[in-house]
Amino acid sequence: QVQLVESGGGLVQAGGSLRLSCAASGRTFSSYVMGWFRQAAGKEREFVAGIMWRGGSTYYADFVKGRFTISRDDAKNTGYLQMNVLKPEDTAIYYCATGGTQLGIPVAIGLYRFWGQGTQVTVSS
Repeated sequence: QVQLVESGGGLVQAGGSLRLSCAASGRTFSSYVMGWFRQAAGKEREFVAGIMWRGGSTYYADFVKGRFTISRDDAKNTGYLQMNVLKPEDTAIYYCATGGTQLGIPVAIGLYRFWGQGTQVTVSS
């Protein structure tokens, strides 16, 4: 089992920044990828960004490219999502998840096995 705990969400004005953290514990070596997803009210959960635990390769959804940066700290078993130039449409609950395979970073929700409880991000206009 892998336990994931997100933190860092909050209320920010448009154009502002937030950094989300995802602390992983348990059998973390069994996961290849850490991903960030988000779910806005009334919408489906969608992929935001992912990073390979080994090698650090990253992949982003088009709507966050150039604004969000995903990273990880191996020593702390923690992943991060730096979010800059936030927009009101970024308002959502943000979830981190782990899973995947060594073949790459999946965007499909079903390929991630473990999930955090989510953290709310609200961007005011």
